[in-house]
Amino acid sequence: MIAIFVVVMLFTMLWLIGSLIGVIFKLTFALIGGLFSIVGAVLGLVFGGVALMIVAPIVALALLPLCLPVLLLVAVIWAIARAARQPAAAATVTPNTAAR
Repeated sequence: MIAIFVVVMLFTMLWLIGSLIGVIFKLTFALIGGLFSIVGAVLGLVFGGVALMIVAPIVALALLPLCLPVLLLVAVIWAIARAARQPAAAATVTPNTAAR
């Protein structure tokens, strides 16, 4: 009975040591993988931003013929509204209202 108990204890000890080594490896590779993931995300943002800065003006110029009538309509409405607006009255200060 004692021999079986010793064998079970040795097996359990080896199992726990193996589990501890596995947890250490898993934690190590998770940290290294997380670090590579962060570096990859930063590089993706940098290169994506550079690509967007290169492509955005080309796309804007390509869409200009499509947007030009709408832009001209907005400009005409803005010019009409600006021309129809009365100039703002200047604020006047009288001696009686300044003392209050």
